[in-house]
Amino acid sequence: MTAALIGFALVLVLVLLRLPIVFAMGLVGTLGFAYERGGSILSERGLKAAMSMVGRQITDTAQDYGLSVVPLFILMGLFVNKGGLARELYAVSNAFLGHFRGGIAMATVAACGGFSAICGSSLATAATMSKVAMPEMRRYRYSDELSTASIAAGGTLGILIPPSVILVIYGLLTETSIGKLFVAGIVPGVLGIVFYLFAVRWTVWRKPDAGPAGERHDWGARLKAMRSVWAVLLLFFLVIGGLYGAFDFHPLNLTFSPTEAAGMGAMGAFLIALSRGGLTLRSTYEVLKETTHTAAALFSVLIGAQIFSNFINLAGLPEALIGLVTAYDVEPFFVILMILGIYIILGCVFESLSMLLLTVPIFFPLVTSLGYDPIWFGIVVVVVTEISLITPPVGLNVFILKGVVGDVSTGTIFKGVTPFWVADIFRLALIVLVPWLVLVLPEQMGAMGH
Repeated sequence: MTAALIGFALVLVLVLLRLPIVFAMGLVGTLGFAYERGGSILSERGLKAAMSMVGRQITDTAQDYGLSVVPLFILMGLFVNKGGLARELYAVSNAFLGHFRGGIAMATVAACGGFSAICGSSLATAATMSKVAMPEMRRYRYSDELSTASIAAGGTLGILIPPSVILVIYGLLTETSIGKLFVAGIVPGVLGIVFYLFAVRWTVWRKPDAGPAGERHDWGARLKAMRSVWAVLLLFFLVIGGLYGAFDFHPLNLTFSPTEAAGMGAMGAFLIALSRGGLTLRSTYEVLKETTHTAAALFSVLIGAQIFSNFINLAGLPEALIGLVTAYDVEPFFVILMILGIYIILGCVFESLSMLLLTVPIFFPLVTSLGYDPIWFGIVVVVVTEISLITPPVGLNVFILKGVVGDVSTGTIFKGVTPFWVADIFRLALIVLVPWLVLVLPEQMGAMGH
């Protein structure tokens, strides 16, 4: 346990020294594995065992069929972006909400939720919606704090509302059903939208001039806007409906595996973008190139995390934590609160994926040994990592938005986003205290035999 804790501390130090997380986890994991096998990080026996483990881990990851779902969902999100669906989602949200005080910011949050349902990436959601919503909010003289905060916070929904790449990786790490994780994210995702809408209302209640009312649309304009989002609904129903078994009609069984659902979604997004003139040979090449780069980066981090996880498991840290909890008879709920506190603190230093990869191998065995549902824990972890995307000093969504907008300081964005992460804390407390909100749809899915 001592060696494992030292290794964990070394990873933190290396990350603070600006070493990329993949190298920090890979280096510490390799040297730690060599130490555990040979009694010294320089022993020939230990180094041979460590090199063998690293080679095997790289090969296994490259050949893992389950991981093919990751580039397919990335590809789907990029094709969706080329198809211009973000603008249509924003238009329909604005038609229904824009006339309220703070309504354009509320429409932005709702559009982010819709875009998340066909994208799966928080950073892509924030970057895309900033280009769509920011000009409109500036036209109505919204404060920079509220404008940027609604986009940064709304973008966090991309890692929770299915399809979510981070839920896929959690499922692969823990051998939990990806299909059930996806449907489990729907209710907490909708709650996230609702809580963010309250955050907007709270902001304009305190500062009425922060979000003036926009133009009111009649029902004709609203219905016209709704007709344009059929592609979004079709893609979402294709992916999630296939996983849920919505196309399972006797004698045909069209229930999808996660990889099949991702393939269908990517093909559907490609056809939609093609039919709308959003694709050329050059733009298609750029989409494929970006998909390859993003997937390679994710796989690299995953390999580094698995190397570190092998060291942690060999050193016996998960078993030691279980033994400590058992020996001191700690209440399971108190253990969960401690874990959540650790996640919130780590969120100030790590970005979401790195935090998940670093901690899940340690905490997952402990949480399941206490009798908690792995699907529930997965959603709780993702909600905590959502908070890390908009809290200082890392707040990756904030820095992405700063890079896109340019003329708004990070301090302004962090100040504006405060009511939103407070709303996230309330949502986190709700799903921790009422697990049924997370498990109701997966339980129905299990009852249907999927």
